[in-house]
Amino acid sequence: MTALKFCANISWLFTEHTDFSKRIYAAASVGFQAVEAGWLYDSDLSELQKAKEATRVEVVLINTPPGDIKAGDLGLGAVPGRELEFREGLDLTLKYAKALNCKRIHLMAGRIPVDAHRAAVSREMEDVFVQNLNYAADVLAKEGITGLIEPINTRITDPRYFLDSPHQAAAILGKVGKPNIQLQMDIFHWQIMDGNLTKNMHKYFPIIGHVQIAQVPGRNEPDSNGELCYRYLLNTLEKLGYQGYIGCEYKPLGKSFLSVVDVIQGCQLDNRFCYLQTPQKRVWGGSNNTGPNILELF
Repeated sequence: MTALKFCANISWLFTEHTDFSKRIYAAASVGFQAVEAGWLYDSDLSELQKAKEATRVEVVLINTPPGDIKAGDLGLGAVPGRELEFREGLDLTLKYAKALNCKRIHLMAGRIPVDAHRAAVSREMEDVFVQNLNYAADVLAKEGITGLIEPINTRITDPRYFLDSPHQAAAILGKVGKPNIQLQMDIFHWQIMDGNLTKNMHKYFPIIGHVQIAQVPGRNEPDSNGELCYRYLLNTLEKLGYQGYIGCEYKPLGKSFLSVVDVIQGCQLDNRFCYLQTPQKRVWGGSNNTGPNILELF
C-alpha cells in the first residue's frame, strides 16, 4: 500500500503570519513538503514563487476566487448570470496555478441567491454549474490540471451553499463526464451532511481527486475530541489505495499559531499520526515519505 501523505492548509494554519509566502516557509520549517490554500490572490505572486522554490514545497491545491465576499459571494461556478466573472476568475486562478506548478483547482460552486428557495433554483444552478465545469475542463486539460468540486455542509458551515452533499456532486460530475473534473472529499463536510463515511468513501473513491480532514463538530485537529475516528478513516483510505495529498484544513485548538513550536507542543507530540520529513520532528499532519507507516504509529 502507498503511504499516505499530508499537506498544510495555509489558509487555516500558520495564520500568525499575514503573508502567505511566510506561511509556506513556516509549513516547511516543521517538515511539510506540500501546502494548499484557498485564495492567494492578495499575495505577491513573485514572493510566493520565491518561497516555493526556496523551500521546495509543492503547492497542491488552490481555489477559484470567491467573487465579492462583502456582497455575500462564495464562489461563482453555479451562480446564474455570473458566467463571465467565473471565467475571469478561472483565468486568474490559472495564472497562479501555472506560476506555482499547482495541479489542482477547486472550482467553487457558490451560494443560493438571497431570498431564493433552494428547490426553486436548483435546476437552473445545476445547469449553469455543468456548463461552467465543461468550460473549465477544456481550459484546464490544456495545462494538465485537475478541477475539483467540493460539497460544503449546509447544516453548520454555510446554509446557502449550493453544492452540499457527495451524492449531488457525483450526479453533477456524471453530467459533466470529463475525467479531469473530480470530487474533493472534505470528511468534515461529508460527516455532517450524510455520515455513512465508509460506504461513501468506497462508492465515490473512483472520482475522488483530493481529500481534506478535520474533526467534527468543532473543525479542530483530527485527533481532538469529536465524532470521527481518523485511525479508521485513514486506514480505509490507505487500503483503497489513495495516492493524493490529504489536506489538513482545521482550526487549531487553544492559542493561535504564535510559533510553530507552540503549535507542535499544543497538539501533543504523542498523537502518533505520522512523522514529518524533517528528522526527529513529529506532529499531526506532515508528510510521512520517510519513517514508519502512518498506521503503525497507533
